[in-house]
Amino acid sequence: MRHGKKINHLGRKTAHRKSMLANMACSLIEHKRINTTVAKAKALKQFVEPMITKSKEDTTHNRRIVMANLRQKDAVAELFRDVAAKVANRPGGYTRIIKLGNRLGDNADMAMIELVDYNELYNAGKPEKKTTRRSRRGGSKPADAPVVEPKATKEEEE
Repeated sequence: MRHGKKINHLGRKTAHRKSMLANMACSLIEHKRINTTVAKAKALKQFVEPMITKSKEDTTHNRRIVMANLRQKDAVAELFRDVAAKVANRPGGYTRIIKLGNRLGDNADMAMIELVDYNELYNAGKPEKKTTRRSRRGGSKPADAPVVEPKATKEEEE
C-alpha cells in the first residue's frame, strides 16, 4: 500500500528537494518558461500553483508564506506585481507542461513548463470564455434567444 506517498522525492533529500523546487519556481516566475525533466516539471507544478493562487490576494500574510517557500525577494515581488495581475480572473491551472522528447545524453523525458497566460501563440486564436461556470438547468432562457412558436396541429388548422 502506498498511503501518504503523494510527493515525488526526485532522488533527493528533503532540504535539497525544497531548495531545488524554490530555485526552479523563481526561474519560472522570472523567465515565464523553463525546460526540465517531466518528473521535475510535475513536482514544480504542484509546488508553484498554490503560491500563484496566494499571490492573487496581496496581503502581508500571503507574502510571508510565499517568501518562506521561494526565498528570493525579487521573485516574490514579480509574482505579486506582474503575474498576479495577469492570472487574476483564472480559477486555476496557471501552468502548462509540454513534453519535448528525450534528452540526448541520458534519454531522460524532457518537458517545458510555462505560465499559461504568458504564451501568446496558444491564446491567439481562442475566444474569451465566459467567467461563470454555472450552467443553466431548466430555468428561463436568455433575453437574446429567439422565440419559437409551436406548429399548429391538423385539428387547429380546420
